[in-house]
Amino acid sequence: MLKILDASTARQTILRRIPPDETVVPPALLDRIEMTFGERISAEEAVRRILADVRARGDAGLRAWSAKLDGFPADAPIRVPADALTAALASLDPETRAALQLAAERIREFHRRQPLTSWLTNDLGGTLGQLIRPNRRVGLYIPGGTAPLPSSVLMSAIPAQVAGVKEIVVVTPPQKIPNSEFKIQNLVSPVILAACALCNVTEVYALGGAQAIAALAYGTESIPPVDKIFGPGNLFVTLAKRQVFGAVGIEGLAGPTETVVIADETAKPAWVAADLLAQAEHDVLASAILLTPSRKIAEAVQVEVGRQMESLPRADILAQSLPGQSGIVLTRDLDEAAELSNGYAPEHLCLAVADPWALSEKISNAGGIFMGEHSFEVLGDYVAGPSHVMPTGGSARFASPLNVWDFVHLVSLIALNPATTAEIAPLAARIARAEGLEAHARSADCRVNGK
Repeated sequence: MLKILDASTARQTILRRIPPDETVVPPALLDRIEMTFGERISAEEAVRRILADVRARGDAGLRAWSAKLDGFPADAPIRVPADALTAALASLDPETRAALQLAAERIREFHRRQPLTSWLTNDLGGTLGQLIRPNRRVGLYIPGGTAPLPSSVLMSAIPAQVAGVKEIVVVTPPQKIPNSEFKIQNLVSPVILAACALCNVTEVYALGGAQAIAALAYGTESIPPVDKIFGPGNLFVTLAKRQVFGAVGIEGLAGPTETVVIADETAKPAWVAADLLAQAEHDVLASAILLTPSRKIAEAVQVEVGRQMESLPRADILAQSLPGQSGIVLTRDLDEAAELSNGYAPEHLCLAVADPWALSEKISNAGGIFMGEHSFEVLGDYVAGPSHVMPTGGSARFASPLNVWDFVHLVSLIALNPATTAEIAPLAARIARAEGLEAHARSADCRVNGK
């Protein structure tokens, strides 16, 4: 059951952000690392060793770690054949295919409206400007886990295509699925393959974990490296992305999903409870938090969460995420609710209030704001239009949802005329000498002196 807290207690508990480098690794995970490596090392060190091995040995290292960690057969192809992609799409039931198709159209149309414009000006003595160039090749990590997410393929690949990226690579963990003979087969989720086919993404690899990030960052004999890596994953994926940054770009470090609902007395408790449960079922570390000045709403939502939870198939996950990082916070008023939300900077913020537009003016930090109970967060997960890849862990204070700008880079253009050069070169020389960089200064001097 969701606990009801006062604002002061909430600040010290469920609303308190823990820096990524202070995250406590569960003992059970450390035990598994010890079994794998033969010694008790940190998760960071385990990832470092995997990355180094794949970088040094290429495909051999990649296959070795895929076999050890995922049970992937040594002789199985890592790249998913093109006919498997088309077959997966063809076998998808018509209703699901139609839903994914409509979602794809809305996502594409939304991102087409984001302006990507190179510009030039002749007002500064010659021509200056910025040129927008798409990344050449990007890698998308699509989680497999207990809930394969074809929507994440659409939400990542489509903005990349709108931005003009030519080469899009998908890596997704092989799943262990028992067949009718109760043997374990390593398969990629068919619905993820269908989403790739729907987006015309043809380079797909059955790879997961830190070894997949290593392959994308450094390349192997069979997988060319990418320019930038996108997508969430488990602790090992997140640590791997952090360690390869610099050799390759990353869009961010994703943590467990999180949602905050601000509700007043006009909110429907059953709907609020449903929205909280929808996010809490993702993962045992997911956060679902209600901020409300109404004790009546708080208690009604608490009852509804317990009632609805009983019939949900992922109740075992909810039983951990709800008492762990989730809860209901009684606030003084909606202004305090907005203040608490801004401090927490949630991935998703749902405004279940009478006037969401007025309250939204007080919101500065959120990955996405969902205005009113008819714009509920699940629509954003699938079909609203904006990418559902949003900043987590409080990074909404400085980061943005995935968008077309993440898939491009800017190139500055400098084409000054001789008169402007003669005018500003002495200034450059003076600043250079103030910095103690004489060679810089003389490079400017020779343009002025003609020597």
